[in-house]
Amino acid sequence: MAFSFTRTIRFSDTDAAGVVYFANVLSICHEVYEESLTSFGIDLKSFFSYPEVAYPIVHASVDFKRPMYCGDRIVISLHPQIIDDASFEITYAIESGSEKIALAKALTRHVCINATARKKQPLTSTMIDWINSVAAN
Repeated sequence: MAFSFTRTIRFSDTDAAGVVYFANVLSICHEVYEESLTSFGIDLKSFFSYPEVAYPIVHASVDFKRPMYCGDRIVISLHPQIIDDASFEITYAIESGSEKIALAKALTRHVCINATARKKQPLTSTMIDWINSVAAN
């Protein structure tokens, strides 16, 4: 299944044409990632502030299906999947809140690293548990 989050598109998300600026879709997806971690019981402050382990994004992509406008209610579903012992990816399905029409699809790929040495390391048990928990729901 997935973790889902409902959000309203804000004016600050849009560009001069009045639609969501392409890079802001990834920012919105990251908000959902953070909400999912929080709902699992992970403290964001310790997760992102000078951690021993980090999960930088090494690849990101977005495919747009339809425009999103200020005031639109959207539902973003997050689907994480383990790639190998040190990496995972998250796919995001973005739909209109009321009509369930596909608006965009995004992907982020993350690698687990030792934050001090900046070297790849195996995923932590906490991250594996988070991935498995979201996948099971």
